[in-house]
Amino acid sequence: MSQNRHDACRLPPLQQSSYSTAQTKAHEDFLATRKVGFSGPWHVLIRSPELLTHAQRMGEYLRYRCTIAGRLSELAILLTAREWTQDFEFGVHKRHALEAGLAPQTIEDIRAGRSPKGLDEDGQIVADFVEELLRRKGVSESTWGRALGRFGEQGCVDLCGIVGYYGLLAACMNAARIPPPPGEEKLPRFPD
Repeated sequence: MSQNRHDACRLPPLQQSSYSTAQTKAHEDFLATRKVGFSGPWHVLIRSPELLTHAQRMGEYLRYRCTIAGRLSELAILLTAREWTQDFEFGVHKRHALEAGLAPQTIEDIRAGRSPKGLDEDGQIVADFVEELLRRKGVSESTWGRALGRFGEQGCVDLCGIVGYYGLLAACMNAARIPPPPGEEKLPRFPD
């Protein structure tokens, strides 16, 4: 199936040989500090090397060292990607979520736009927090209290950071029309 002009990627990967000095440095810094390949959002952000450098450092903290880790972090990322209908982010993190122990049915619920069911207590707290933050642009007192009691202040702030960071990447990739990773399908679109 061919892409029509409304689906074509607006910012495809640049050839490294065409990088400016600042882009080359940002790319080298990225490769020296990250545990992921240079794909998806990074091909977009290389056009703004300083933004790429700051974003990848924040992402490195949020993915590998923050208080909300593993399965719970991947749950928050998938919920964020789904809310943004971000195909690349969802496809990549679906794989990470499975590896981290998130149930396939939970991932399918999120993919379909449903609130996931059958989560353990920590998972339900994260799902409630993230869904409220994304959809209501805030968190209720009861959800905040549950998250605070379980994850502490730093955990609540880190959870907000995950939502904001992956929202930033989703916004950049949606504007640039980044396709899903190889082997992954587009997410179902929500009605306008």
